[in-house]
Amino acid sequence: MGSSIRFGFCACFFLGPGVCLSFRGLGCFLVSETVRAFIAIDIEDPRVIARLVAIRDAFVATGAPMKPVEDQNLHITIRFLGNIPLSLADDIRGVIEAARPRRVVIRLRGVGAFPSTRNPRVIWVGVADGAEELTRIYRVIEAGLRRLGFRPEREEFVPHVTLARIKGRRDIERVVKLLHELAEEDIGEIVLEAVRLKQSILTRSGPIYKTLREVKAV
Repeated sequence: MGSSIRFGFCACFFLGPGVCLSFRGLGCFLVSETVRAFIAIDIEDPRVIARLVAIRDAFVATGAPMKPVEDQNLHITIRFLGNIPLSLADDIRGVIEAARPRRVVIRLRGVGAFPSTRNPRVIWVGVADGAEELTRIYRVIEAGLRRLGFRPEREEFVPHVTLARIKGRRDIERVVKLLHELAEEDIGEIVLEAVRLKQSILTRSGPIYKTLREVKAV
């Protein structure tokens, strides 16, 4: 029948791309669309987007091979979920609601890289003010997702905005130099208005993000 995955009391058997057969309770089943999903805070302030784009484009100009994040897709990821049944969307919204996101100011500051600035694979902008609130939200959401049957995250949560992913080593020394130059760069502030469950639709020209559920900050 294909691969299977268990979410809490729901066993989901993947029949093919985008479709799973879910069993709930005793003998009942439903066919559910599957989506590639994540939980995030969108970057929507035009001035902050412009600053992030300028920094991203400076890295692109180094000539190093990389995949830049599209202007409209800039965001702070709280939790990547992978492929999930769409029928879980309301359950996940409930998990986000339980975190009661607070309407705080988030200051974006400092450019860094994973796994390190000496060996960059992912270029990002960090979070200064507001990092504690984002970490609190993440921990509550992570606990709620585990109750739904999601496996725990392996990596430590580090709030950030991804700008680009490095695809090769050509001109990498220019990237490293720019990372050091921008290590303390102040990008600006955004207000945490909402936490969203997003769908990522993969296309040849890049991913398209769609909001599935939204929880307003209070």
